[in-house]
Amino acid sequence: MYDQYYGFTGRPFQLTPDPSFYFESGTHRKAMSYLGYGLAQGEGFIVITGDVGAGKTTLVGHLMNTIDPNRLTAVKLVSTQVEGDDLLRLVAEQFGLEWEGQSKAELLRSMEEYLREQARAGRRTLLIVDEGQNLAISALEELRMLSNFQLGGHSLLQIFLLGQPEFRQTLFHTPTLEQLRQRVIATHHLDPMEPEEVEPYILHRLKKVGWTGNPSFAPEAYELIFDYSDGVPRRLNVLVSRLLLFGAVEELHRISVQHVRNVIAEIEADRGIDEASLAPLPVEDVVAHAAAAVEAPVEWPAASTDDRAPFAAPAKPDFAEARALVAGQAATAGTEEVFELAPETAVAAPVAPAAPAIDEVQVAELQRQIASLEDRLVEQDAALRRVLDLLIEWVERDPENAPNPATSKVWAA
Repeated sequence: MYDQYYGFTGRPFQLTPDPSFYFESGTHRKAMSYLGYGLAQGEGFIVITGDVGAGKTTLVGHLMNTIDPNRLTAVKLVSTQVEGDDLLRLVAEQFGLEWEGQSKAELLRSMEEYLREQARAGRRTLLIVDEGQNLAISALEELRMLSNFQLGGHSLLQIFLLGQPEFRQTLFHTPTLEQLRQRVIATHHLDPMEPEEVEPYILHRLKKVGWTGNPSFAPEAYELIFDYSDGVPRRLNVLVSRLLLFGAVEELHRISVQHVRNVIAEIEADRGIDEASLAPLPVEDVVAHAAAAVEAPVEWPAASTDDRAPFAAPAKPDFAEARALVAGQAATAGTEEVFELAPETAVAAPVAPAAPAIDEVQVAELQRQIASLEDRLVEQDAALRRVLDLLIEWVERDPENAPNPATSKVWAA
């Protein structure tokens, strides 16, 4: 979308980590030094941590692009929320080894033989384990055991562990991991970028896709971008991507600080939805779910039968009772007009003044039911907004497979 408007050759701020956009901030330069030192040692564990979106995956991807594959075999493991035995099977699969039907002892023998063959061929083996904070203690112990494989006094396997900040707590404060800690030869925590690094970072990525100055950014815009993103690369990418989309829609050639404020306000409004109540949708289900959200009637949860439940589900409004009550009010007031209440038009029509004889309990119950219906409609509207937001993100990530606005039922709605 915005890449076409501004004549870019690609999307410079996509969320998917891309080593070709690697930017060497101060903290990334230090991390590369530690990684280089670790590779030179050829053994043990190197631990890199950082907040979500700090650039850990991009950092390691850049490192891999600088390594001669004829001298180093590097494999990467991402699915780490497993116990020890399953982790061994995942590692064996990454090595290209058959693991089905094999006992743990057989699997370990196969892996050791594979590592020895790599060493005899003059290649070292590096295992990169991402999302280390998800590793079970048993899985970390299995990794430690793998690091024990040696040939001629030299380690056969080196391991990089990448994780979020809580992984440091697990690694360095779990008593049973003392032996693993003794094998850690270098650690580094990726900090956010500094304020003065934000402008070079943005321009670096823009130049990678053929940017020649359109759009330009006001100096104050960079300051606000940093303030909102806290210097975290992924947060910064999200904001600048939305800024460029905003600029394309508004046909802007210069991004001012006010434009940044406008986009931040939009993002904050989107985040105002209670995301805890919304289940994440797979990308392939977004279009279908959006269509269903547009057409689906309101469905009420069943009423709780337990008066003691502190969060009992509201009962489905009894609209027949509501109609009868309103009709009774109209008759008592001396008018023949009867107002219909339906889910789509609840309390939209005026109601004749109630006579003093009307049961106040019934009126209060009716008001409660109507308020519950309105709350549910607000929830449905919020869910629809969230789905449409996911659609926008999908279009930005994969415009070739995005729905056709001319034929899509969702866009038409």
